[in-house]
Amino acid sequence: MQQLHLLLEQISRRAVWIGGLALLIAAFIVTVDVFMRKFFSITMSGSDEVSGYVFAASTTWAYSFCLLHRANVRIDAFYNFLPRAARAVLDVIGAILLLLYMSVLTKHATLVFLESVANGSVSVTTLQTPLWIPQLAWVCGLYLFLITLVFVCLHALIGLLSGDLVRVQLTAGVRSLEDEIMEETHGMGINLKKGGA
Repeated sequence: MQQLHLLLEQISRRAVWIGGLALLIAAFIVTVDVFMRKFFSITMSGSDEVSGYVFAASTTWAYSFCLLHRANVRIDAFYNFLPRAARAVLDVIGAILLLLYMSVLTKHATLVFLESVANGSVSVTTLQTPLWIPQLAWVCGLYLFLITLVFVCLHALIGLLSGDLVRVQLTAGVRSLEDEIMEETHGMGINLKKGGA
């Protein structure tokens, strides 16, 4: 399980870097387009369309990384007051419900992609982009997330059934305030126990 976790983490980290680079390139293109319009009254047709595709795809490519690092937003007003066993059960239930939702979403996204391929659908813009191209990147990100989510559910469920509640917490639980501070101060030489460097 540990090796699979490491593999998924490496893949998702690369996906995040690729998505981030694509977003930077899209932002550069939009910036150039704005300056060209402002100073030369020339427009680069399609910069807004391309940036929309890039944003949609790069967002899905980041889901897996976010899940593995437990960086997703969760409402935990009462969660922290519950006993550890109850929190572990809720963590597993939450992961399974998310898996069910993402299975339905990914299924329908795949159907949309296949329909675009079958019909040769293109965007109703000047670029007339074949829609299967951005949809393929979008669907690949969803599948990466779905595979990662299956792993997280299994890992957390095994931990719950074996009584390893720490494993559940580290796999699917809400990050503690100390975890977040540790991540933010990583490499700064700060020791939380002593309160300083």
